[in-house]
This record gives sequence, structure tokens and C-alpha cells, in this order.
Amino acid sequence: MLELINIHKTYENKSLLSGISFTVSKGETVCLLGASGSGKTTLLRIIAGLEQPENGQVLWDKVDLASVPVHQRNFGLVFQDYALFPHLSVSENIAFGLKMQNLPSDEIEMRVTNSLEQVNMSGFANRPVTELSGGEQQRVALARALILRPRLLMFDEPLGALDRTLRDYLLDELRSILQSSAVPALYVTHDQEEAFAIADRIILLHDGQIVQDDTPAEIFAHPTSAWVASFLGLGNVFEGKLLSNGQVETPFGVLDIEGETEAGVGQFVALLIRPEQVKVGGTRNNLKGRVVDVVFKKNGFRVVLENGLYFNTSTALKVGESIFFSVEVECLG
Repeated sequence: MLELINIHKTYENKSLLSGISFTVSKGETVCLLGASGSGKTTLLRIIAGLEQPENGQVLWDKVDLASVPVHQRNFGLVFQDYALFPHLSVSENIAFGLKMQNLPSDEIEMRVTNSLEQVNMSGFANRPVTELSGGEQQRVALARALILRPRLLMFDEPLGALDRTLRDYLLDELRSILQSSAVPALYVTHDQEEAFAIADRIILLHDGQIVQDDTPAEIFAHPTSAWVASFLGLGNVFEGKLLSNGQVETPFGVLDIEGETEAGVGQFVALLIRPEQVKVGGTRNNLKGRVVDVVFKKNGFRVVLENGLYFNTSTALKVGESIFFSVEVECLG
């Protein structure tokens, strides 16, 4: 099991990572999700041994890795740019690490065959990697990492250079491969859809700190802060002042709130109205607004109101019309 304890790192006299602690268990895929500059890749490099933290520990099965060099950690890395050798064939790229270990040729051949089957590329062994598509090259890079039988797989934006259709296809394949191999994985991305599709657990990083660590379903259902809800695009995020009767005073009027909060009367709290929680008509939290934009989405329409609120509907409303609608308001944190 991988365990990080209180990792700190600075860059140009500014804190890049501040007190990062988490674990990755056997067979678990954990995604580090955050905006560019949040410290995701630096954290990956520290785990790999390519950089050293100023404070904190990286442990594997309770053993401190501080003195263990990169090549002895037995961690596999897969990058966005594939890092393949262009002058070698597919099988030669995959076998490269085993040849460096001076393994017998028959064992290398057997393991290359098995690795190609694992990533569904059995017929590509003798193909030059320069003739492969981006998705095929990424699968070769994965096979090259898997063939070394790593204790941990680490992915740094591995699908960032691919188009959305191919990315979605490879995500399904990659998740299946990780589940069948039972190798624990740490997956870095800034793409929310990618993270939710592949992760068993998501660690959200913001300003060098962990702001939420939970399953995708729990993070979606219960974001712990306004930043999390905004970053994930969960809906309309705004502030309101808590009133004594369990309501909040907002820019849109006085509204009832769902859930509990530790804030006291008169304090400001972060609030969320999800697009799917706005209903035309309704009987609770009734508001009025004028439509200023209607955008077609594959599952309906996104309607934007003059007051800034937006919501989803199956009906194409008209720009300029005034509507009455009701909302459900969640209190964040």
C-alpha cells in the first residue's frame, strides 16, 4: 500500500504542496484532480522519486522510500506523450525494460505476448510505433509499464492529447485493464469527466491542499465547498446569509435550504442550485426570471436567466419570455 504523510513542497518560494496525506490500497484507482498548477504532477514526481519533498514521507507497505532510487521503486509511469522509442517496433518497445534486466529471451517473448493481449493489440507486435494512432501508442505505453509487473501504476494526463471519442473509448478499456490486473493506480488529470469515469476515489487538489477525498458518487452528491462545486460545474454557486428560521437571504430572494450547516444566524454560507433542481412552475422557493439565452444540449436545453441563474429543461423556452420557477437550494459545507 502507498501512503503519503504530510508532504510539503515549495516552488520559487511559494507553497506548492502543503500537508498532503493519503493512501492508495491494493487494486484501487485513485485520481488526483485539480486545475493546472495545483501540484498534481509534482506530487506524482515525488512518489516516483524524481523529486524530493521538503517535509513528509512516502511509504510503501510502511517502508520509507526516501533512500530508494527511482529504478528500484518498481513503479510504472505512463505519460501524455507516450515516451516510446520511434526506431523500435511495438514488441521491442514493450520488451525494452525486460532486456535491461537481462531476462531470458523466451521469458521476454512470453511476457510481451501476454502484455499485448492484455491491451488488445496482439496483432501489432512487429508494427513500427510511428505507424500507430495516438490511442494505439498509448496502449503500447501501458503494455510497456504493465510488463514490468509494477507495484503501482502512475498516469500523468495520459489521454490529454486524444480527441473526446477516442478518450472515452480508451477510458473504458483502461479501467477494465486496471480492474483485471489488480495493480493499484494513481491517475493525474484536470478533466472532471475523465476522473469520474475511471476513479474508485478522487482526491481534489486546490492551492496545494486536499479539499475533498471521496468516491466520485459522494463528491458529486455532497461537494464540501463552493470551490469544489464550481470546479466540477455542478451548478449555480452563490452566497446567502443565514436567517433564524432555517432560510437564507440571497440575491434572488429569501429561500429555504436543504441540509444542515454549522453556521450561525447572520453568517454567510455557500449555496448551490443544481441545473436539474430548477423546475418551471412548482410550489416551493418560487422565483420569477426573464430568459436571455437558450442553448441546445444533447439531452435538452440549457436556459439562462437575466439574474444569472441557469437550468436544464426538456422544453425550448423563448428568449425574452418571463417565467415562474422553483428551486432547491443546497448548503455547502
